[in-house]
Amino acid sequence: MQSGNVSKSKIIWKEFLPAFIIVFNSLTWYTLTWAMFNSSINNLYVSVAETLVLFAVHFAGVASSAILGSIICPREREISFLLWMLAGAVMSALLTTVASNSTSINILISLFLGISIGVGLPSCLAYFADVTFVENRGIHGGITWSAVGFGILLLALLINTLNSVLAFLALAIWRGLGLITFFFSTKSKGKIQQTLNPSAYSSILRRKDMILYLIPWIMFCLVNFIEAPLLENLFGDFYIFVGFVEFALTGFFALIGGILADIVGRKRVIIAGFVMLGIEYAVLSLLPEFPISWYIYTILDGITWGMFASVFFMTLWGDLAGDYEKEKYYLVGGLPYILAGFLSILVKPYVEIIPLSMAFSLASFFLFLAVIPLMYAPETLPEKKIRERELRQYIEKAKKIREKHA
Repeated sequence: MQSGNVSKSKIIWKEFLPAFIIVFNSLTWYTLTWAMFNSSINNLYVSVAETLVLFAVHFAGVASSAILGSIICPREREISFLLWMLAGAVMSALLTTVASNSTSINILISLFLGISIGVGLPSCLAYFADVTFVENRGIHGGITWSAVGFGILLLALLINTLNSVLAFLALAIWRGLGLITFFFSTKSKGKIQQTLNPSAYSSILRRKDMILYLIPWIMFCLVNFIEAPLLENLFGDFYIFVGFVEFALTGFFALIGGILADIVGRKRVIIAGFVMLGIEYAVLSLLPEFPISWYIYTILDGITWGMFASVFFMTLWGDLAGDYEKEKYYLVGGLPYILAGFLSILVKPYVEIIPLSMAFSLASFFLFLAVIPLMYAPETLPEKKIRERELRQYIEKAKKIREKHA
């Protein structure tokens, strides 16, 4: 997107809508489809080894297709997005047959579901970054993830009233509605891709600022997915309540996190999030069996997820990409989160023998440790923009004081 000063906000809102539609539809569909797929595979009467194969094939499909998509999709974004969303709708419908299929057929479905998730995801998020400016990308990310959080909450409540077949069909319809809405929102806008400088993975991974943000993000992903089965086992039925509350909090605090990211910078928001994560796991390590620690964990985790969603998922990697193609930056930032989900599958069979206090204490330690690289990471929001906002706030405050005493 060209960053001229004339009608800047008008251009943003005109072109932001299609990006909002595809990101909102894709992230809600992906989250709920993964949850339903995960539940369906775990409910199959197959061996542990076969279950692991199904999940491994799925994650391999996501990763390989995302890498391929980050190269192919930027060339013809609109047609790529439409085919990607169509494939997602078809795969959601095919998931209705998982319970009656042979293992070999389910392996193919797991693979193609992974492909239908991963192939367009980096370019989808890169498209969002292309139609936003660095100085207000945080609030646009906050608006988007606020809608995603509340959207997941409402759709999950609806899906819980349906059986598995109808739930998968509902997700197929939801993906199809996203396709139709996105098509008509872009129909009069011409091409939606930009001509930007190409980037190579080797150059991305050699960047010091990228590494300083990537290390704590990887640590968070590892801790989050390793601890998830332990929390599910500890909380029992309360874990379902935790999920609903956290999505509500995520929807609310994603907007707050996005606003703060555009005011005080991305780095401060991320550091605050890691501190809260460290506190919540420290409380759990001290009082794992007490419900009060569960409520503290739920509240702090929901707040942190909201702040991280607007910054890590939507904003940071686009900032770091600058004038380069953003697909590969979002891929490098997104793969740790997606692939770390496989750790939950590996840890789940051993939750009964893992000491909770030790596991939560280690999680707290590593999350606090993750703050160290962030202390040396540069702020991705231009310092000039932070100073301009501080100056405007100071002038507004001075005007109010003058009016009060006038």
